[in-house]
Amino acid sequence: MVGSAAGDAAPTFAFAAVVVDDHGHVLRWSGAAAELLDRTAEQVCGRPFASLLADGGREAHADAGVPAEGRARFARRVGAPVDATLRVLPLEPSGEHLVLLVPADPTPTTGAAPGGPTLRARRDRDLLHEAAVRVGGSLDAARTAQDLADVLVPALGDLAAVELADGVLDGDEPPKIHGGGDPHLRRTAVASATGTWPAHLVQPGQTMPPMLATRALRDIRHGRAAVFDVAKVSTVFQEPRRLPDSLHSAMWAPLFARGLVLGTVIVWRTDQPDPFDAEDADLLTEIASRAALGVDNARRYTREHRSVLALQQRLLPEPATDTPAAETTGLYLPTSSGAGIGADWYDVVPLPSFRVALVVGDVAGHGLYATATMGRLRTAVRTLADLELDPTELLTHLDDLVQQFGRGPDPFVATCLYAEYDPVARRCALASAGHPPPVLVTPGAVAEAVDVAPGPPLGVGGLPFETVVVDIEPGSVLALYTDGLIERHDTDPDGGLRRLVESLSASYEPGRPLADTGRELLADFDGEPPRDDVALLLARVRAVPKEHTASWEFPADPAAVADARGVVAAQLAAWDLEDLTFTTELIVSELVTNAVRYAGGPIGLRLIRETSLVCEVTDPSNTQPRLRRARWSDEGGRGLFLVAQLTSRWGSRHGRKGKTIWTEQPFTPLAPTPT
Repeated sequence: MVGSAAGDAAPTFAFAAVVVDDHGHVLRWSGAAAELLDRTAEQVCGRPFASLLADGGREAHADAGVPAEGRARFARRVGAPVDATLRVLPLEPSGEHLVLLVPADPTPTTGAAPGGPTLRARRDRDLLHEAAVRVGGSLDAARTAQDLADVLVPALGDLAAVELADGVLDGDEPPKIHGGGDPHLRRTAVASATGTWPAHLVQPGQTMPPMLATRALRDIRHGRAAVFDVAKVSTVFQEPRRLPDSLHSAMWAPLFARGLVLGTVIVWRTDQPDPFDAEDADLLTEIASRAALGVDNARRYTREHRSVLALQQRLLPEPATDTPAAETTGLYLPTSSGAGIGADWYDVVPLPSFRVALVVGDVAGHGLYATATMGRLRTAVRTLADLELDPTELLTHLDDLVQQFGRGPDPFVATCLYAEYDPVARRCALASAGHPPPVLVTPGAVAEAVDVAPGPPLGVGGLPFETVVVDIEPGSVLALYTDGLIERHDTDPDGGLRRLVESLSASYEPGRPLADTGRELLADFDGEPPRDDVALLLARVRAVPKEHTASWEFPADPAAVADARGVVAAQLAAWDLEDLTFTTELIVSELVTNAVRYAGGPIGLRLIRETSLVCEVTDPSNTQPRLRRARWSDEGGRGLFLVAQLTSRWGSRHGRKGKTIWTEQPFTPLAPTPT
């Protein structure tokens, strides 16, 4: 019943027999035991019986010696553990013990029923099942390669290595290789039955050495596996020293998927005595073909992920801006989840009269479609901001656009926060479309969330938005962000907002670079990737000094034109800007004259001196001025044309009462326009 090889037991017994010494080491191993636990006598004899138990039992019986009777769970080389009842019989006078393993499943475990699977067939079936379960579940090509190597060792060989073609890890297609020479393969994953990869072999991350142009190499490149003995394998590599010690058999199979050879997998046998054969090659081919699909899926995902990330980075503005209104820094942190790149964005839009618009938004969803939609929204926001609309009116128009975008087969919603800061009034107007509130940090390092009434997300429609106006002290930092910054695995959004407020308060320093503050906030994830993308925009606001502005008010009287020219000339002289007096007087004359003639009073006039000279004329009319080309016989209609020629740019914006026409002049006189 008991012998030293794996075929000694009768094939009809429903139990397995093992002989152990008085220290619990296996002396003999029956064929039924070999079939039950998928381990040969050569692999088991001499080892402690406790090493055959599953992990929990192995630790409990590590020093137990002769096993005790009762129930135990045994680990199979491949497949699920086996529950069995132990019966222990002493063998006198040798001091040895016979251990009978009776499986909990009463079905006979040894032999093969007529027409049923053999031990090898069951092993192959279990290995295929384990490969199907463990390999291909990741969208990371390197992780898939490592899972493949781990499945093959020790189930099929003593050593295994997976090489991927150049570019596969980056999402590119592998190079087309013909003949020998450089295989353009990089070792990506290894596995060893001993747990240690030999130092003289090619290490993970290193490129494979040159290969000779052999028939086996051609077979590999055409998607077929090959079996090698020692003599044959040494003819493939130009450096045989790169082969394992004690190697006697090897298999080499391609990772072939969708017409591409993405890499190769090599399995070596050094301690296992049986050489590989054609059935092993067929088994490896099937496992490798399934793994290749997983590698290719990971490659294609990486390519799309990289393309979407590149698109999003191109759509985002420059990370830092510096204007008279604010110094800003934007940061973006993509999620590392399998959902793909999101569609968070931020933007800084310079506005006339040294104002600035700060925008942050988030399109629901991930991937290329969401990123492209984000680009459309960012463009729409910039266009609407250029019209100098009130934040409430801007979000209303943007909501209408999103509803139009969503009438197609793929509707979507988005959130957006729009803030407009005026450095002259030192005031910020904000409106939110379903977006988290910004955080304001004062120069005294007091941080608090701005109380903004959130309107509905963009695309919902039917509900109004509300503008909130807050006074901001110069030097304060305004933080706009997307929900990925405050929504984490361990906190709710309210808790995340509280933590953000505390972090901003603790990290604030008057002269500290905003980029350092932003990186510190993002590093607060402690290495854990965010659940969603994070866009963060930090703005340290500034103020135009009061002595750099001057304003007057005039009645709707033709005499006001001369008075306006007089106060402008005096103010420019006080600012040492006499070079701009002539052109500014002409501009003011035309704009005030138009206001007197067509709009009525009162008429406001304001000069702002900063990086350029801004002139503003305000009147109570809502009529938008239009630039037109006057005919030679017209007596009027040339005023705005003259203004446009004398300034670098001009425009008009509506207020609550009337409109304001503004112009900008550089301090260096403009070159004359060619005629």
